[in-house]
Amino acid sequence: MMRLVIALLAGLLLAGCATSGNDALAPKTASSVNLKRYQGKWYELARMPMYFQRNCAQSEAHYALKPDGDMDVLNRCLTPEWTWEEVRGTATPQVPGKADKLWVNFDNWFTRLLPGGFKGDYWVLYVSDDYQTAIVGNPDRRYLWLLSRKPEVNADTREELLSRARQQGYDTTRLIWRVSDTKMAQTSK
Repeated sequence: MMRLVIALLAGLLLAGCATSGNDALAPKTASSVNLKRYQGKWYELARMPMYFQRNCAQSEAHYALKPDGDMDVLNRCLTPEWTWEEVRGTATPQVPGKADKLWVNFDNWFTRLLPGGFKGDYWVLYVSDDYQTAIVGNPDRRYLWLLSRKPEVNADTREELLSRARQQGYDTTRLIWRVSDTKMAQTSK
């Protein structure tokens, strides 16, 4: 667990060094994000490689809206050994009243030591009208997540998400895809 926390902090440090939100070349975010509809469970369909998720075969994120407008975050990772690792945090809108760009702070001993020192730049680049799929990244295009309310999507939905990510300048050839439940079951035999 400690390795996960340290690796997560390293990733957040890099994400915190991202380009400014005023960068004309930065990706475009979703025009409007309703956090009440965004909350709940999201399955990670695919992600860009990142150190703190290197052992994740399946990942999911759980968001819960708080009365102050922030969101509780629970990120879970299932390893190929069928072990869940998790980290908790808080997502805060970067601009009050706008939810397309969030700062994410994870709660652990290191962030308690340096409050506010490490936060991830979490941009909602796309969310479908029915809030069933989403694309999240950061402004320097180093990180990207394709998310869905279901662990798998059909080929058309998958291609739509990939196309939208490519249009934003992300290298989708580097994506790591979620390991299916069937493959997970086969590896445990």
